[in-house]
Amino acid sequence: MSIISGIFLILHGLVHLLYFGQSARRFELQPGMVWPDGSWVFAGPFGNEATRILASVACVLAAIGFVAGGIAIFATQAWWRPVILGSAAFSVVIFILLWDGQPHALANKGLLGILINLAILVALLVFRWPRLGF
Repeated sequence: MSIISGIFLILHGLVHLLYFGQSARRFELQPGMVWPDGSWVFAGPFGNEATRILASVACVLAAIGFVAGGIAIFATQAWWRPVILGSAAFSVVIFILLWDGQPHALANKGLLGILINLAILVALLVFRWPRLGF
């Protein structure tokens, strides 16, 4: 179970780097995708350029947390759990704050990632799963 959990969390973290690439305008995840432009919280006061920089930094931080937590599982370190809890909660918050407030194309705006993060939070906090023995 530890190998599967570690790989899953590392891969989930690496997906955040795809959103980094999108926000930094290194590439488009889908043609015409403009995420995080128009963020309902940040675009108005700071503009889209600053919002993209904020999104880029936030996505890299979330990725680092998930990858570090996954590696900690492989290294049988008990601190993996709080790192993953923090990373999942942080990721949910950033994707909600970076959402443009429009209900269309939610899959392009991190909805699936939010749902995965919520599942991680429920698994860890409610079910105390996975129990890795360290």
